[in-house]
Amino acid sequence: MDNYQSLHLKQASLDDCSLIHDMATIVFPHTYNKILSPEQLDYMMKWMYSLPSLKKQMDEEDQTYFIAYYKDEPCGYLSIQPEGKDLYHLQKIYVLPNFQGKSIGKFLFENAIDYIQSIHPTPCKMHLNVNRNNSAKQFYEHMGMHVHSQGDFEIGNGYYMNDYIMEIDIN
Repeated sequence: MDNYQSLHLKQASLDDCSLIHDMATIVFPHTYNKILSPEQLDYMMKWMYSLPSLKKQMDEEDQTYFIAYYKDEPCGYLSIQPEGKDLYHLQKIYVLPNFQGKSIGKFLFENAIDYIQSIHPTPCKMHLNVNRNNSAKQFYEHMGMHVHSQGDFEIGNGYYMNDYIMEIDIN
């Protein structure tokens, strides 16, 4: 499906927060149920994907969300946030389980790069955090990223994100 004929991407608005929330309730637990405790999953869902949190991310934290559609069905999403001079952070990139293995992750990743290039035409970098136990690390390496650093990031309630920070140069 690398030709992406049946895929399209839409920049999300505040009106799409419910759709992003609904997709996250499926894909986030599916991604992390073997890595995180049910309590941490619940905490992180509320922290990142409650409607007030999504609206705050878009309104106040300068995150730009995109929703991928296969034909007319939402199948994944991503969000990008400026992080510093010549640095962007791919905050979220998820594909719904029933669409995985169809190059939609690659489509989202490539579109994240394209979007960053469209708003920042000079060389820059993109970072993302990936849980150190998440097999998605291999996908990001395949897409040209490398481990830049790692850390244990406190997120509240006694929980941590134990992540690699991956990086790619964008020219």
